[in-house]
Amino acid sequence: MTHFTQVFLPKQLIALMALFAFLAIGTSSSFAVNIQTVTSPSGVKALLVEDYTVPIVSISVSFKGGASQDPEDKEGLLRLLSTMLDEGAGRYDNKVFQARVEELGVEMGFGAGRDAFTGRLRTLASEVDNAFEMFRLALNEPRFDAEPIDRMKTALITRLVRSKKNPNHLAGVAMRDALFAGHAYSRPVSGTEESLAKLNRDDLVEIHRKLFARDNLKIGVVGAISAEKLGFMLDTLFGSLPEKAELRPIPEIVPKFGKKIDVVLDAPQTSISLVYPGLKRSDKDFFAAHLMNHVLGGGSFSSRLYNEVREKRGLAYSVYSGISTYDHAAILTSGTGTRNDRADEALKVIKSEIAKMAKDGPTNEELIAAKKYVIGTYAISNLDTSTKIASVLVAIQDADLGIDYIDQREGYISSVTREDVQRIAKQLLSVEPTIVKVGPKAS
Repeated sequence: MTHFTQVFLPKQLIALMALFAFLAIGTSSSFAVNIQTVTSPSGVKALLVEDYTVPIVSISVSFKGGASQDPEDKEGLLRLLSTMLDEGAGRYDNKVFQARVEELGVEMGFGAGRDAFTGRLRTLASEVDNAFEMFRLALNEPRFDAEPIDRMKTALITRLVRSKKNPNHLAGVAMRDALFAGHAYSRPVSGTEESLAKLNRDDLVEIHRKLFARDNLKIGVVGAISAEKLGFMLDTLFGSLPEKAELRPIPEIVPKFGKKIDVVLDAPQTSISLVYPGLKRSDKDFFAAHLMNHVLGGGSFSSRLYNEVREKRGLAYSVYSGISTYDHAAILTSGTGTRNDRADEALKVIKSEIAKMAKDGPTNEELIAAKKYVIGTYAISNLDTSTKIASVLVAIQDADLGIDYIDQREGYISSVTREDVQRIAKQLLSVEPTIVKVGPKAS
């Protein structure tokens, strides 16, 4: 979840951005991006795509750590922190800070995931100095005043209370407890009512001090800014941060499969989730798993699960599969929501299709179509705005993919063979899954 302070940019600028996206993507399946490595005088590094097509600068940052660093019994601390950085910083209280952000036409946001704390900024190039100063204050000098803390805690607790009737939330809680019992990943990123209620200013100050440092920081910048200017501004933004973060080590974990969990909820539909092993992004066979998943259930309207569960039988409106990669584990999840009286039938069909994939893998035709789609849609899905490109630059660094990843990606995918996908399908999908069902007891 990401907390944003957002100001809408002028319509003329939005039109220019849309034109830029169209011209940048064109009709080719590949997309050439000139990525520079920029190092500040004090040694802060960032990846930069310098582009003056429109007068916008976007920056994305990631601090390794995330909610897995929440102290025991203080779950939700990083999530609370993500709501607080634009609630007053430096000499500005929350009202003055947000009024200044609005005056500058800046979009700013922060988020807490399991393995990283993220931030982003988008600004007109003409206001880059002022906008970067507000970003610097938010990252370096958050105030953590009492009123915003209480207000944000109340908002997070209220959201948690509402989620107790959400089948997807309940399935996620049950799945996390089953797969990662005793590990940091079993703890809720959003916290609990009890843990959030206990959090205070001292907790925020301490986690901010431990997490925000230069050695666990990744930065991506896109837009109308030179490498020379960015180099000096990196020191302005991040030069005063501590050299090293104080992170608690998080061990690797092998998720626990083969469990069956029923969560009782009085609802008109039953939510079904099946969890199998996945592959981490660093695994050499990741793209084989990615293509297999696309054919199985990640390809939306073209996938086997969509065809069998929705089109042929009308069991559900949507059905999916997807790979979730974490720093210390990876899983492949498939699921759907269906009428209570057809839940067993839907589960049987999903398991049958997964078993077929495990046995035979995709056909040659399916693999060719999957490669074409995964290659062809990358630019449209990931490189069509400066904000997305900046996020990709951070992701490339987080996963250590190399500065030439965007150029090399098509080759990586094209080199995957049907035998590779068959081998990975058998490896991942022959495991007995953990199955979570949320719905009335009778289902």
